[in-house]
This record gives sequence, C-alpha cells and structure tokens, in this order.
Amino acid sequence: MQWEALEREIPLWIKAVKEYASIYFVKELKLAEAVFSNYSSISSSLFSNLTRSVLIQLLNFAEAVAMTKRSAEKLFKFLDMYETLRDSLPAMGALFSEEYENELKTESTTARCRIGEAAICMFCDLENSIKSDTGKTPVPGGAVHPLTRYTMNYLKYAGEYIATLEQVFREHSKIERADSTSRPRYESESQNFNNDNDEENQSPFSNQLVRVMDLLDSNLEAKSKLYKDIALSCIFMMNNGRYIVQKIKGSTEIRQMMGDPWCRRKSSELRNYHKNYQRETWSKLLGCLGHEGLQVNGKVIKPVLKERFKSFNVLFDEIHKAQSSWVVSDEQLQSELRVSITAVVIPAYRSFMGRFSQYLTPGRQTEKYIKYQAEDLETYIDELFDGNSASGARKRP
Repeated sequence: MQWEALEREIPLWIKAVKEYASIYFVKELKLAEAVFSNYSSISSSLFSNLTRSVLIQLLNFAEAVAMTKRSAEKLFKFLDMYETLRDSLPAMGALFSEEYENELKTESTTARCRIGEAAICMFCDLENSIKSDTGKTPVPGGAVHPLTRYTMNYLKYAGEYIATLEQVFREHSKIERADSTSRPRYESESQNFNNDNDEENQSPFSNQLVRVMDLLDSNLEAKSKLYKDIALSCIFMMNNGRYIVQKIKGSTEIRQMMGDPWCRRKSSELRNYHKNYQRETWSKLLGCLGHEGLQVNGKVIKPVLKERFKSFNVLFDEIHKAQSSWVVSDEQLQSELRVSITAVVIPAYRSFMGRFSQYLTPGRQTEKYIKYQAEDLETYIDELFDGNSASGARKRP
C-alpha cells in the first residue's frame, strides 16, 4: 500500500485495538463463560482461539507498517501505534490462560519492538535531513531558514510525545546505526550542555536531541557564510538563533531536555552576534563623527568637516537602503536592534552637530552638508529590518 492510503488505516487500527482490548474481548469472554458455564476448559479454549486469530491480524498490521519505507514525517503515526500496543495489550493478559498469555506477550512485544526500532530510525533521519540540506542560495534578507522552521516545529511536535520517545530510545536503541558517522564528535560536544558534564546521566533521547541541535547549528553557521555582507550574516544567525530559542522555550518538555545551560549558551551567542553586527555596521558610521583631524591649532578645518558630514550622509544612505530590505520577523529582536542602534548613533550625532554645525555657513551650505536632523535619523532607523526594498534615505520635507 502507498503510505497515503496506509496512513488513513492507522487511526482505524488504533481504534480497533483499543475497542477489542477494553470492550469486545471482555464481553466475548463473559459470553463464552455464560454459554459453557459448566465447561471452563471449553470456554477458555474457544475464547483463546477466537481472540488469538483476531490479535494476530492486528499485530500483523503493525509489523507490516513497521516494514514500510521510513522517513521522519511518519514518526508520529508510529508513536501513536507504539503507545497503543504499549497501553492496550498488557491489560488483556488477565483474560487468557498462562499459556496463551505468554504467547500474546511474545507476539505483542515483537510488534512493539519493531515499531519502536522503526521510530528511532525515523527520528534519527532528522539528522540526515539536516546534513543533506546543503543549498548554496542564501535566504533573502537574512530571514529564518526553512530548515530551521522545519526542524524546530518537528521537535516541538515531538515534545508532545516526550515520555514515549524517551521510552522508545531507552528500550530499543541498542543497535548502533551505521549512518552515524558524526556521532563521536557530537556525543563529546553534548557533554558541554549537561549540568554535571556526565553524559551517562542523560537519557538516550536527550543525547539524540543535542546531536540534532548541534547539527542544525553547524549547518546554519555554514549557511551564514554564504552572505558577502558580514553584518547580514550576523542578522541571519540572530534571526535563526532567536527562532530556535523561542521554540525551545515554548516547549516545556524540550526545554527540560536541553537544560538551562544550553539556553544560556544560546542567549550568549545571540548577544555576540548582536555585538558583531553593531561593530560591522555602525562603528564605521560613527567613525565619520570622530573629532580626530578636524582641528589644527584649535581651529576647525572646514573642508575636512564638510567631508565628514558628506561621508556620514552617504554611508547612512547606503546602510538604510540595504538594511531596510533585511528581515527581522521577531518583533522583540527587531525592537532590540533598533533601540541599540538609536542608543549608539543618535547621541553621537547630536554631540557632533552641536559642536561643529556652527562652523558651516548658515543657509545653502548648511542644507548641503547637514542632510539629517537627529529626529530624521530616528525615523529612518525605525524603518530598518522591515524587509522592504528602499531606494535610499532622503531628508523628509
């Protein structure tokens, strides 16, 4: 069967297993015992033979599903089946004689193991999805990469199955995967996120989760180098880092798995990218407002002063034109960036204007070189990171 058709059958199978386990088999046993009230061996044999044939059909379906082609997207259906086998069948043991109970336990355990092992392979396939995403086209405007959205939404959904995933990895991940070529590296790195630096105290699923996050970080770091503008590269890493942190914080289960040290480390990385962005963009602009070389023997050199204003105007226009098209969709991050830029640029510009604008001839000369008032700069800074193509900043009428 094609997966699309099989996927539609799984909810029906889950419903059937639960109803047989909790309703039909119980009623069937009562009926057999009522009809053959004086022949317990006959009622037991009839009941066991009838229910065994039904159970074998149900378990065969589970094992058949476990043999389908595996992919990360199928994981959650498999976990639903695993939970059904885990929760429904054990309660049925009391209905059978010891011989049939042991046989049922063996058959159901085999089916559950195969579903569990398949689920592990599917979750681990997330690693392969990240590794294989090697596109060389940067996301326009430094926005959140589709790989980041896919991975984090996948993990957020996985958080709803956290107890089951922990059990699956603990009980069924005994076989080392041949495709885990990078496992030694990531296992050693994952120790950095553990409170007591002892990986053995972490669950197998927690270790797997850390490996996925390490791979995503490495992939994004490589993608950030596709941008020629270092400042835009920093914006890209901030966008993706903030998205990751918000998703982790939004899932209590996943956050507990990753631990507070990981969250603190990630927040520290974001602050560093913010500092690098400030240095790459606005430090150059502030260089135009420096006092060095403007005065000789206490006198302001007007040609140098004019050049400073001119350079500031040109550079600010270039920054505004470029960075208005950059994308920061997280409103809090967008606000933090704009506030930090304003805090650096506006006081420096006001100070420079207050000290040196008087040396320009009022009128035409002032209008030519003093293109912006501080309020104009604030307005233009508030237009950054909106993802809009801009033709450049012009002085507002």
